[in-house]
Amino acid sequence: MAVYTLAFLAYIAEWTFGSRSKVGRTAAALTAQQQSAPAVTVNKAGGTAVLERPKVTVRAASGTRDVPDGPGAHGGDEQGDLYGRIAISLTVLGFLLAFGGVLARAWSVQRAPWGNMYEFNITFSTVAVGVYLGLLALKKNVRWIGLFLITSVLLDLGIAVKVLYTASDQLVPALDSYWLYIHVSTAIFCGAVFYIGAVTTILYLFKDSYENKLAGGGKPGSFAHSVLDRLPSAASLDKFSYRVNAAVFPLWTFTIIAGAIWAGDAWGRYWGWDPKETWSFITWVAYAGYLHARATAGWKGRKAAWLALFAFATWLFNYYGVNILFSGKHSYADVGLGALHSVGF
Repeated sequence: MAVYTLAFLAYIAEWTFGSRSKVGRTAAALTAQQQSAPAVTVNKAGGTAVLERPKVTVRAASGTRDVPDGPGAHGGDEQGDLYGRIAISLTVLGFLLAFGGVLARAWSVQRAPWGNMYEFNITFSTVAVGVYLGLLALKKNVRWIGLFLITSVLLDLGIAVKVLYTASDQLVPALDSYWLYIHVSTAIFCGAVFYIGAVTTILYLFKDSYENKLAGGGKPGSFAHSVLDRLPSAASLDKFSYRVNAAVFPLWTFTIIAGAIWAGDAWGRYWGWDPKETWSFITWVAYAGYLHARATAGWKGRKAAWLALFAFATWLFNYYGVNILFSGKHSYADVGLGALHSVGF
């Protein structure tokens, strides 16, 4: 947590010391470049026709706006970029230490370290950071999400240490199975990717409102202008959140199927409408509805964003709400030793 805290401060420095004026200059230059495309001259028999200049499309936008991406959290400034690189380095170090902690927990219990909410929390936050670093390694432009991710990771780890901590213990015999490695590991990965998509969706809603205000002739405040101008365009954020949710949805489907198979081995039935099973299915339906609306009904933008956030809210309730408020075959003691699976079966 100490290293993640240092990374958090470095991300803050990246946003703070990145040149705010350069953000505005960069955005203005990109807009001017888009608007300065030359006219097209077409020679016809008996004369010359001048057509309107071609529209330079920066990307496929949702709606009618074509807005270029911002320069990033560093604002295109060398000093801000330096702090950003330091933040990434600290994030990598924090990830390695957290991963080592998960392995140490697994060694102490001689099983997969996903037997209670504490273990799930520390593994989930580690995988979420790993997904973020993996996207960076693939040269994806996602460094802007670093501050928001590390902030929530620190909150998650704080809850795990202060509220959910549970001493090492063994699983109940019915759940001591190789399916623990298959089912819960995929559930953790799916949750981490869904979380990345949810954070992007929230940022999209802010960016979309900001662009709407500018398009309507409004003047956002200096803080909103400085922060939101650095993010990718609303269209890019919308597309990114859709792609990550769509990419991981088949794996979430497999997670539920694997849980049903495990339930058949452990309890002699594949499905029993246990609270955890029910809410896992509700989460599946919510994400399926979101993807279906995007693919068939043509829903994009804010309506689709609210659907995506509703789907992630069902995932969160499946994790915290079901584990704390309900009892069933997935609950075996108190909150610490509660549901074996925080998001699956």
